[in-house]
Amino acid sequence: QMADPFPYNTGERSHYGCLGHEVQIEHIKAYVCRPSFSTDKSVIVVHDELGWKFPDIRYIVDLMAGHGFITICPDFFKGTEPWKSTDHWADFPDWMKNHDPMKVDKEADVVLKYLKEQCGAKKIGIVGFSWGGMAVHHLMLKNPQLTAGVSLYGRIIRDSEERYSLLNPTFFIFGEKDHTISLDQIFLLEDKLKQYCKVPYKIKVYPGQVHGFAQLKPEDMKPEDKPYIEEARRDMIDWIKMFV
Repeated sequence: QMADPFPYNTGERSHYGCLGHEVQIEHIKAYVCRPSFSTDKSVIVVHDELGWKFPDIRYIVDLMAGHGFITICPDFFKGTEPWKSTDHWADFPDWMKNHDPMKVDKEADVVLKYLKEQCGAKKIGIVGFSWGGMAVHHLMLKNPQLTAGVSLYGRIIRDSEERYSLLNPTFFIFGEKDHTISLDQIFLLEDKLKQYCKVPYKIKVYPGQVHGFAQLKPEDMKPEDKPYIEEARRDMIDWIKMFV
């Protein structure tokens, strides 16, 4: 019996008025926010277990757009139910079987095509949180169209050598107190990337931070966590700006 993976309170949250709008792209819906000026740089945001409508993830989309990227968060669950904070954690493995973060290639291709053809994007980065962090790790091994990636606390899965041959620069962000990912796993990841990875990569662990820390909206942050949350977000944006 594992502890609940969402130590931050997903119930009593501040309301968030989004800046973007929803679109339909082939078989999926997506939330899009554009910067105030025209650009050929774009970022895909991959949501966590709580889905593409969760306010925290839309806040991240708007934040990235504010930094000058056409930003999109597609519904990688394709209209099926996201995990809810009221669901039983014992059912999570079954839910994961039907929501495999390794099976996102088709949706990623649809979104890449849309960004290139409809938005004029020439360079496209990707950031993902938790479930989305796993999806980003997978896509950075498979899809050369993604110029750079940031995986935030995606569980480190399937230990095979192919897991480390990243195609483009990838940054892994973890919280020190994340009970879903042990520090041993993070050290192993670092060790293997040193051996196999031919592109720039970075791993950073943020002191005292739990799973899900980096996507909290400002008014939901605890004062002691705020500097680390802001640093992680800055680091994420800097990585994307450096390579996209």
